[in-house]
Amino acid sequence: MPKSRTTPSGERRLTLTEQARRAQLIDVTIGLVAEHGYAGTSLARIAEGAEITKAAVLYHFPSKDAVLREAHKYVLDSLVGTVTAAVEAAVPADRPAAYIRSMIGHLREHPRHTRVIIEAMTDAGDLANTADRWRPLADLLTAAREGRGAGPDVRTLAIIIGGGIDSIVMERLNDPGYDTSAAADVLVTLVERSLTESRA
Repeated sequence: MPKSRTTPSGERRLTLTEQARRAQLIDVTIGLVAEHGYAGTSLARIAEGAEITKAAVLYHFPSKDAVLREAHKYVLDSLVGTVTAAVEAAVPADRPAAYIRSMIGHLREHPRHTRVIIEAMTDAGDLANTADRWRPLADLLTAAREGRGAGPDVRTLAIIIGGGIDSIVMERLNDPGYDTSAAADVLVTLVERSLTESRA
């Protein structure tokens, strides 16, 4: 029986060549955004970076914004995949540490991704729903705190951790010699102490 040329939603399946070209365009776009920012990443630059025409870019993506969205999605999916795998491999008590180390480690290893994330946040012009960021970490902290007694408010602790991760990652972008592994260890130690301290 021949394979269907459409997806379950009725869309045409991409050929291997088309998939490879889309992946190339996303990679080129990530590099351009990291170097020039969203505003400096034009359709012409994307086409030049991929060594194809603008019309060829538009064959694969309907607009420059569509390529930028896919590049941002790719970066976020990559980060979430790394962090999720690390967290799921750890026991509940160790999951906050796994979250911190994998988040910082991934962004250290992928500085272009870091810049794309920063550009997306800046380009949005306003703050996204911050709960989307702190709530998953707060859930990990709640589970890790079980059996240790009452600790600090997990929402506040999750927000502080998020700020710490951001600062560590930004420092690495400004100073490539900055030891983010050691910084992650310090942040983990602070979190562990917070989780074991009982409220008065």
